[in-house]
Amino acid sequence: MNFQLTQEQNMLVASVRSFVEKELLPYEDEVDLADAVSPELAAQIRDKALTAGFYAFNMPEEVGGGGLDYLSQALIERELAKCSWALHVFVARPSKILMACRDQQIDDYLLPCVRGEKVDCFALTEPGAGSDANAITTRAVRDGNDFVINGSKHFISHAGHADFAIVFAVTDTYEHNGRKRNAVTSFLVDRDTPGMSIRRGPRCVSNRGYHTSEIFFDDCRVPASKVLGEVGKGWEVANAWLTAGRVMVAANCVGQAQRALDVALQWAADRKQFGQAIGNYQGISFKLADMATEIRAAELLTLNTAWNMDQGTMTDGEAGMAKLFASEVLGRAADDAVQIFGGMGLMEEGPVARIWRNARIERIWEGTSEIQRHIISRELLRPLSR
Repeated sequence: MNFQLTQEQNMLVASVRSFVEKELLPYEDEVDLADAVSPELAAQIRDKALTAGFYAFNMPEEVGGGGLDYLSQALIERELAKCSWALHVFVARPSKILMACRDQQIDDYLLPCVRGEKVDCFALTEPGAGSDANAITTRAVRDGNDFVINGSKHFISHAGHADFAIVFAVTDTYEHNGRKRNAVTSFLVDRDTPGMSIRRGPRCVSNRGYHTSEIFFDDCRVPASKVLGEVGKGWEVANAWLTAGRVMVAANCVGQAQRALDVALQWAADRKQFGQAIGNYQGISFKLADMATEIRAAELLTLNTAWNMDQGTMTDGEAGMAKLFASEVLGRAADDAVQIFGGMGLMEEGPVARIWRNARIERIWEGTSEIQRHIISRELLRPLSR
């Protein structure tokens, strides 16, 4: 296998890296301190991303997106992740699930998201249904030409900025292998729809300024024309997006881990104790060596998985491996960076404490480490099952 990036990919990486350094990192401290991104700054990042051609890079060219392959997308995610989600989220990547839009939905939702005129959020998780997504209880009941939605969602990322939500609700039940299963449908619900309300959720220590919200539905009436995909086939729409999303989370983790290593290396070279740079001591230098080795392994695994996705050969287990390994490597790299910095690693005046806080969520969202291990082991054992 050829691991060499093309000239175009190297140019892409250099361009995104420059964008992050000029347009995102200068605002990181103020956003972290304020736990908020001002509307003016959000609009500025969006406009500059549109001008640079980075906006909606994950969407197909035929709808106006960047049309990049998954490997190139992973390279961009790696670079963007060297800054907090609170900022790089405005270099928007609309939910690929919107490619299921049909007829008027294309003009009302898909194309405006690609052009930067609208923002979506993905509303699946509920208080009683996290890893067990099939346990959602939000229901949508058919009433003539409408569906009436009742229930609630939480941990919905970026909902405070969204113009509409992609909402998953139970529309029927059926028997499968002796167990009752939910038939789930996805809906496009505008934020100003009567009966739908959004409020900020609990404060998270990771990614200050990037908030999650709670969404409530109280007899929220949605026309049947707002069904995304087919009635009862919401999981089919969602799974294509969720599996690819795990690979991009892995790429994000690699970028964060690389930044942790970069700042730790500089500190180890500059910080003097007992008359010499602390990087000269094995207690520090061996940590740096382990960080670099694990990050390289996580990067190669992630990029190989993205390449497999481009070939159409990636399995759920491979996506799980990339997300599992990269997120856990990030956790170790962030912790080692704090240890190398010592007390200064926990001070908010530097980036290390922020990297450490932000790293922790990566082993939870987009499928916990435990869920990834379940997916991987189930795939390994399936051929041997009788």
